[in-house]
Order: sequence, then C-alpha cells, then structure tokens
Amino acid sequence: MKKNTPRKGKSNTSPFKKFMKEKPKRDEFQERSFGGPKKRISKKSEEKQKQRKNEKIKKTAYSPFEKGTQKPVYDIKKVMKVTKELKEEKPEVKKTSETRLNKYISNAGVCSRREADQLIAEGKIKINGKVVTEMGYKVKPNDRVEYEGKLLKKEKYVYVLLNKPKGFITTTKDPQERKTVMQLVKNACDERIYPVGRLDRNTTGLLLFTNDGEFATKVAHPSSNTQKIYRVELNKSFKEEHEEKLRDPNFALEDGPIFMDGLSINGDDRKEIGIELHSGKNRIVRRIFESFGYQVEVLDRTVLAGLTKKDLPRGKWRYLSEDEMIQLKYLSGLDKKKKK
Repeated sequence: MKKNTPRKGKSNTSPFKKFMKEKPKRDEFQERSFGGPKKRISKKSEEKQKQRKNEKIKKTAYSPFEKGTQKPVYDIKKVMKVTKELKEEKPEVKKTSETRLNKYISNAGVCSRREADQLIAEGKIKINGKVVTEMGYKVKPNDRVEYEGKLLKKEKYVYVLLNKPKGFITTTKDPQERKTVMQLVKNACDERIYPVGRLDRNTTGLLLFTNDGEFATKVAHPSSNTQKIYRVELNKSFKEEHEEKLRDPNFALEDGPIFMDGLSINGDDRKEIGIELHSGKNRIVRRIFESFGYQVEVLDRTVLAGLTKKDLPRGKWRYLSEDEMIQLKYLSGLDKKKKK
C-alpha cells in the first residue's frame, strides 16, 4: 500500500499543532472584543469604570426603568452587593415604643382615657418629676410617670369569664346605686377590667371582662362574627308562620338586619327556643320576639365565642385558659393582624 508523503515545500504539521507551537505566552495576549483590540487599562481607569457600573446598578435597583436613558443590569450578584452597601450607608432608624399619655394612664389601670385627659389638664400627672399638661405628650420607654406620688406601670392583660345572674346591670358605675356586674368580679384581679359588650339586667349567662382594649373592641364588633347562642323561653307557643318569617334571610328590625346564624324550636309546646347570632345590637333577642307579639320570660346566653358555662355556676367567674385565648384571638382576627 502506498504511503502518503508530504509534498515538497509544505509542512506535515497539523494546523492545531502549528497554532499551539506558535502560540504566544499568556502575558503577550491582548484582550479582544467585538470592537477590536483593547489596550491595557490602568488602575485609575478600572476604578472609574467600577464606579460607573455601580452607579448604573444603583439606578437600576432604586429607580424605574426609563427607555432611552437607562439599560437594565442583569448582574444579580452585583445588584445584591450594591444594594447591601447602600443599606449600610443609610443611618439606622431606631423604632421607639412611645405611647400617648392618656393611653399610658389608662393601661396602668388608673381610669379611662377620657378621665385621664382630665387628670392631665388638672396637672395631676408628673413625668420625670415635672408636671405635664400637654394632651398629645408621648411617653418614652425610660420616662417615669407618676400620679399622686405613685409610679405608674403598664398592666398585664387579664381575661375573666362570668356566668351572670339576674338583677345585675352591665356597667362599671351606676348613679342609682343598683347592683352591677363589677361587684361580682371585684376580687378577680388588681387590674382595672371592663365588660366586653353587655347583657340586660334580667338576662343571664356568659359575659367576658378584660383590660385589653383592642381585644374587647374586636370581639364586640359584628365584623368579627363572634358566636353568641341564647336559650329563650317565651310566654306562649312560637307559631310556625312566625318561625318561617324569622328564618327568612331578609328578615330585619327597624334598625336593620339581625345577622341570625341558627334557630331551633325545643319541646312540644314550642315555648323554648335556641337562637344563634353575632349581632351586638342592644336588646336584640328580646326585640326580635317582641316584634311578633311575644314576651321573653327567660333569656340566657349559653355560648360566647366558643366558650361555654361548663363547670361555671351562676354568679361565679373564672380566668380564661391559654388555649381559649388562642382560640378567641384567632376568631377575632387579632393573630392574623400581627402576622401581617
């Protein structure tokens, strides 16, 4: 077989081997781009280019994209680096937990906010040894607030459940000196607690007390859909035609809808009724049945926001458990607000 022999005047070396043989050393290379050869860049020029690029990245990260003036930068690592540097350059803003003076006094259990405003106006409140009459004053964490020589501190939150008996009105004070629900819970705690919502004088059942104003407002408001179940005893049988009208979703009283969630007729005489609703309107249950011509002889709130009267005799109170508090705050939407 005939061997291939190179022609005269031509090398037998392959183009790749020839390139590797004639390849210049690394330091002899010149960087090339699509625009042709590039000259070596000095350190000052490199620093200037970095500064320009960083400025470009800053603009891209912190201002909207404008066509024709800015080009987006896709170097994510650079963007993150410059963003971090910018955050470090910004002065840290310290969050202060300041509280309005009237709210601070109320939270300390002295009185309500309205009454606190009076104390401030009368010059009875001292802050750091000086009398303060400014209504909008905000108490700083290190301030010493005094009333009648006593140092005020924020109270811990207390939650008490009462099984209310007949003959007590739901109010903190009564000018006519009638019996109030506050007399039933006076030994529950040293903190100043208030009833959440209200029950009529002749209405019995569950009533909640607390010094947590935000919680009380949320639970009492109809938007929280706080469950309330009542046992009702009427003076006569509840007619079926009246039952149909009451079950109608469009049924309403003179002041608007009743927000009824459930209705049950108990017993053959149809005098005992269970009704579930979440309305907080005054005397709502009594007014419902009075609109049909009935008289409510017994009205007892048996369930309040999932809480029951189990092991809680009439006229007695108890503290809410941790699990009950979690359930209540979830139902009222307070824990969702905090997560947000």
